[in-house]
Amino acid sequence: MATVSIAGDDLVVEIEGMDKLWSLKSRLAIPLVNVRGATADPGIKADPKGLRAPGTHLPGVLTAGTFHQDGERVFWNIRDGARAVVIALTDERYARLVVEVPDPAATVELIERAVSR
Repeated sequence: MATVSIAGDDLVVEIEGMDKLWSLKSRLAIPLVNVRGATADPGIKADPKGLRAPGTHLPGVLTAGTFHQDGERVFWNIRDGARAVVIALTDERYARLVVEVPDPAATVELIERAVSR
C-alpha cells in the first residue's frame, strides 16, 4: 500500500511496509507540474503489466515495481485492485503510477485539486 501526499510543489508517494521490498522503492517525489491527473481504477489489476524490470508479480496476489509496456515505464504497487489509483505523468521516468491507497476517492481529489492550482 502507499500513502500519497502533497509536499510543497511535489506529489509524494510513500510505499509502506514490505511493499518497499517487493517494489524496490520506498518513496517517489514528482513535481506537480509533471502530474497530469489521477483516476480511481478498480479494474486495472486485470490489465496486462508488460515486462517486469525490476519488481515482483504474483498473479492475483501482488504487482509491485517497474514494468515496461508499449514503450512506457509504469510503476505498480497494488494487491487489492478495488483501491487502485492511476496517476498520469508527463516528462518523468514513469508514464504512470498505479498504486493502492487506503481511500482512492480522497486521493484522487487531493491530486486533482493540487494539479488544478
